[in-house]
This record gives sequence, structure tokens and C-alpha cells, in this order.
Amino acid sequence: MIGSFTSVPESGYTECEAVVRQHGVLSARSRPYSQAKHTSPGATNAAWQGQEEPGTDKELITGAFDSTQHCTCSTVAGWTAVSSSGCQDLTQCLPHLRWASSRQASWLYPGPIMGGCLSKSKPVEVKVELTLLDKEKDVDMMSPNGKASPFSDCRPNGALGHLPDDDSAPLRIYKPRDFVEASVCHVKDLENGQMREVDLGSGRALLIKEHGEFSAIAHKCPHYGAPLVKGVLSKGHVRCPWHGACFNIATGDIEDFPGLDSLPTFQVRVEKDKVIIRANKQDLQSQKRSKAMTRCSAVINSSSGFSHVLIVGSGPAGLVCAETLRQEGFTDRIVMCTVDKHPPYDRPKLSKSLESTAEQLRLRSIEFLQDHDIELLTEKEAVALDVKTRAVTFQDGSKMEYRKLFIATGSIPQPMNYKGQDVKNVFHLRTPEDANCVARLANNRNAVVVGTSFIGMEVAAALTDKAHSVSIIGIEAIPFQKALGERVGRAIMKLFETNRVKFYMLNEVSEMLGHHGQLKEVVLKSGKVLRADVCVIGTGSRPATGFLKASGVHMDSKGYVPVSKTMQTNVEGVFAGGDIVTFPFLGRSNKKVNIPHWQMAHVQGRVAALGMMGRPTEIKTVPYFWSAMFGKSIRYAGYGEGFDDVVIQGDLDELKFVAFYTRSEEVIAVASMNYDPIVSRVAEVLGSGKTIRKRDVETGDMSWLIDKGSQVGHHLDTRQQTSVWYCRYSGTEAEMVLRRTSTEMDWRGHSILTDT
Repeated sequence: MIGSFTSVPESGYTECEAVVRQHGVLSARSRPYSQAKHTSPGATNAAWQGQEEPGTDKELITGAFDSTQHCTCSTVAGWTAVSSSGCQDLTQCLPHLRWASSRQASWLYPGPIMGGCLSKSKPVEVKVELTLLDKEKDVDMMSPNGKASPFSDCRPNGALGHLPDDDSAPLRIYKPRDFVEASVCHVKDLENGQMREVDLGSGRALLIKEHGEFSAIAHKCPHYGAPLVKGVLSKGHVRCPWHGACFNIATGDIEDFPGLDSLPTFQVRVEKDKVIIRANKQDLQSQKRSKAMTRCSAVINSSSGFSHVLIVGSGPAGLVCAETLRQEGFTDRIVMCTVDKHPPYDRPKLSKSLESTAEQLRLRSIEFLQDHDIELLTEKEAVALDVKTRAVTFQDGSKMEYRKLFIATGSIPQPMNYKGQDVKNVFHLRTPEDANCVARLANNRNAVVVGTSFIGMEVAAALTDKAHSVSIIGIEAIPFQKALGERVGRAIMKLFETNRVKFYMLNEVSEMLGHHGQLKEVVLKSGKVLRADVCVIGTGSRPATGFLKASGVHMDSKGYVPVSKTMQTNVEGVFAGGDIVTFPFLGRSNKKVNIPHWQMAHVQGRVAALGMMGRPTEIKTVPYFWSAMFGKSIRYAGYGEGFDDVVIQGDLDELKFVAFYTRSEEVIAVASMNYDPIVSRVAEVLGSGKTIRKRDVETGDMSWLIDKGSQVGHHLDTRQQTSVWYCRYSGTEAEMVLRRTSTEMDWRGHSILTDT
């Protein structure tokens, strides 16, 4: 970052903030003088003086400069190409910079930032975007800055930027020693469609070749750290092998979820047939970056009962909504309220890692939210909504009015009827404190889990190495039968039994018995009595939408909120997302469905934010979820509701299989264990709009999994009853051997992933 500067348009003063990025891109934002403070030219501030045409929203200024000379600039209407040649790092070529434009404006940088350049630099073309707020906008309109970008085609990071209001904020200035450069391979070592993880000495990067062009990005998914080299490369993005997040290989921007952060990108050049990567050492170590965000330009009293955007809920939908607004240039007030007492945290980990603290699970810190002017109100439960006055009432009696509202309150436990409701040490897993208490109370004692939901089963698996005994009570005959089918359910049930878990299926709880108020026994309706020192109830959930009754927002009989493709409810200006909604799903001909996945909530938060800004975007993502038990992960992609058959390839007994869920001769979902990255590959095929036929997966012809132009061969050895596929997968030979009695899958050069 370089500094801030002050613009003097005809209509009055405007403070603008600028950010200089690598590769010659400079971005800026501005705000009315009445909402800003004076800035004075100095070592970290530059001054811009000139005349702006009344009513102008944007000024785009291009020019060329080097480390010693000023340049002449001209204002043009529309974006121009931005290029950088000769200069290794733009921020090292900016001492004593003076600009002169055709409109008698000058930008003077009075003090040197740092001298010199890594090499003698050639002229570098720079782009500046100034966005002025229109004071005459209608009060019911938003104030987005910048240019819209489709959800599936994210804009390169940094199209808009800002500096902290504090003039003394430290500058991020790079020096030559902050970078590392290495020759990583010969130009012919990679073929089109290949990825390779390479070592630069100070860290590793992912080198990619597609359409004859090389690019380099961070090699780990910022969500859970999956090695992207084992993922799926397709059409300009790489998909994570574990949970399906997608990243643009040119910009590093996240294009599909889960996760909040994008990837840093690294410079690649070819010299004398050698591929050379130059990377910032800090980026190599962090392996992630946050997209640039604007800040609030309005003068806001924190005690004010009004917010331009009010977000109810701080889960993934609410958090992504807030961050997307800032990333897309929204500069008005954002308030996010939650019943939780913690900043946003990774709730799916609660049932997998019971001893993790709220800080360890944290997605964003208070400081991060404050830095981006996202106000968080904790322990703030909404109890009523009045759409006529556009106000939400909270349990403490306070009210907040809004211009746009996003409801993402998530789900709450489904109540269960039994005697002994007052007995202690019975939990619904809702908070880090709940999980920590369960882990502590179960230590060398007897634990009972009620319900065979994914949460209940994950808790049971997590307790086996802590508790003296673990028992599971379920109303169905087989766990996961409805979601994964009978055969897969039986295989997973066997895994639990092997790990000392006892099942009491086709049963329900009649009573919780305690001694001195503490749980001691669980009585089943069958008459069976189980010893229990701690109990976790995981019998399902329902949408947390009770406060919407009589609000005017439509709900169905189960309490779900129907929304449009842009996540808007029947009430103008009121949006909803996450577990509480039914939305038009493209995979079912826009039938409204409820998909309560962590990943899907991210997507809906972003779509809602773009809808609020008048940039309607439809959901095109493929649903993706995962579960982890005993160090083994189940991956699932698609929407399998109503499947009528399951085609299984592999060996269920060895838990190395892929299951295709079909409906009317069409594959609608896939699940796997120890078959990465096949679920991500299927998600890629489904996301492209292609139809996978049941006969394709029954015959074993997997050509539909391979990108067009890849080499595919197949043969069937009838004597050994073995089906073998030879394919060119991401440019490397891979052999998949599926036997009725055993299964092997060797992505040549890489071990099979079994844990996340």
C-alpha cells in the first residue's frame, strides 16, 4: 500500500484512499469530505489536485512511469490493459513520483518510499480507479462501488482497495529479500492439464500448465489445508480434493466454497526453456490471502439503531454475505448479530474435535471484522420482525432498523420427548462449551448418543478413545440408510462396531434417570437400561425461524423460508439463506429444496449479497458435504434426495468404494471413501451441466470423468472379474483397479488420502 490522497472536485472535497498492488494495478476509493478527515502530504501521503466533471462516478487514469521520471497521464472512459514488464515489484519503483494529466491535475509523492529496483525497469502501465459516491442517490438505494462480477467468474483480487483511516498505519513495503526465485522444471516437463507441487526453498507452490500457459498458486487449500495437486484441474480453476472448493488459477480467487480465503499467486516466466517462479516468502508461508475489501464511508454512531444492511446470524451464510458486500465495494454500514457469544467459528468441527476451543475454531477474529467495518453484536437474539417499519426487535428489548435484511439464523435442535428433562449432563451439541463439557464428562465414563445423524455419529466416533463405553440409540435399523443407502450404512455401522461402539437400533429413549440431578441411566422404550454419565442428543434439527411468525415473511409448514434464485423472500429487501431456506435448485429443474450443507450456506451468503447490490446471480454450485469418523472421510457431492438405486464400485468391507446414487437412470449424487478425488471430479462433471447415466457407472466406462481430449482406455478381465481403467488424469497416468474382493486406487506418485 502506498498512502492516501485528497481529491478536490468542483462539488467539494473528497478523501480518496489508494492501494498499489503488484503487477502494476493501483486501486482507489473515495468518500465525501463531510464523512472524511483532512490529509496532509507527507512521507506516507500523496496529494491529488484537479477538477472532476460534475456527476462523474469513475475516473480511470493510465500512465507509465519508472523509478526516476515522471509521466504524463490521460483520463479515459473504460478499462485499459494493465501490463508490467521489467519491474520485479512495482512497489519498489515509486520514489519521488509526479503525475501530470491532460486535465491539469498532478499527483505528487513528496517523499521516497524506497529506492532502486531489482533490475532496470521498463515503463510500467498503471491503472487508477476513483469511485465517487453520488450524493443524490435515492435513500432506498445501496451505494456499491466498483464493477459487478458474476459469481462463477470472480474478479481478480484488488479491483477495489482501501487504506486504514489512520494516516500512521504501517505500509506493507516489499524488499528484494522478501522474495524467493527458483527454477523449478524444464518447460517440457509439464504437459497441458498437468499440475506439479514444486519447492522454492522457502516454501512450496503449485505449478500449473493449461492451454500452453504456466501459472503458479499456493499449493494448499486454505479451508483445511488439502494438497491441491491431488485435486481436479478444469477450465481455469482447480477444485479441492477434500471438500470441493474451487480457485481460479490465474487470480487465486475462490470461486466456489467452502472456505473464506483465496490463494496467493506467484510470478512465472520461462527463460532458456526453464520455468522460473518468483514468490513472496510470506505468501509461501501463509498459503492464503483475503480478498481486498472496502470500508464504511458513512459517519456511524455505534449506538445508532439503524444499519444499511442488517444480518441476523453469524454462520457461514451471514459471514460470507458481509465479506462479499465489502469485497464488491459496498461502503455503507453492515451490522451482523448473533445469539452466540463468540465470533464466527467452524461449527462442523464441534462434533469431530470435541476438545477444540472457540479460539481454535474461529473463522474470523473481532479485529478482522473491525478492520473491515463489519460490526458484530454477540448474544443478540432476534425475537420479532416488522417488515413495514423495517425493524428487528431483540430479546433485550432493543430494535434495529435496516434498509436491507439478510436472515441466516440456522437451525436449532429438534425437541425430544422423554421423562427426566431436568437431569443434567444431557447435551445438544451447539457451542464449543457444549463439546468441551461432553469430552470432559465422558473421560473414562459411559457415554450415550441418541440419534444416528451425521453429528451424532461423529460425536460417538470422537468419544471412543476417551469414554469407557459408547452406545448409540437409533430409530432406524441402519445408520445413514436414508442418506447413503442400506449397503453403505451397514459398512459404516460395522466400522463403529469394530471400534467398540454398541448400537441399540429400532429404539427410542423413554426416560433419563439421575442421581443427585446428574445423569446415571438412560431407559429405552424396549425396557433396556443403559449406564450413562453423559448423553448427546443428535436426533435432527428444525429451522430457527420462530421469530418470523406474523412478520409477513412467508414460511412453509415446517418453518422453512422459500426464497427466489437471488435468495430474496416474498418481502422486498428481505433476503434469507442457509439452513432455513428452500431455494430453486438447478439440478432439479428449479424445484425448491432445502440443502443444509455448510458449503451451500457459503454460496447462498454470496448470492444474497450480490442480490442486495442489484447484481442478481443464480446458484450454479454442486452441493458438497463431508463427514469424518475414525480417521476416515466420507465425501459426498450432488443432491441425492429420492434416489432409487445405488451403484457401488470398489469394496465396502475395506471401506474403499465409490457409490453412485441414481434416480430414473440418471446419476444424481456420489459418495466415496478412500477414492479421492473422484467426488470432486464428479462434482466438476455435474457442475458443467452434463448428465451421467446409470449405465455409464454400471458398465465401468469412466470416460465421462475425463476432460475432453484426455486419453482413455478400458478393458475388462473376465477371468479375474477385474475392471481396469487407464486414463490420463491431470496429465499423469493413473490406474484404477476395482475388484469384487479388493480395491486399489493409485494416483501414481501420491498416497491415498484417508484423513482430513
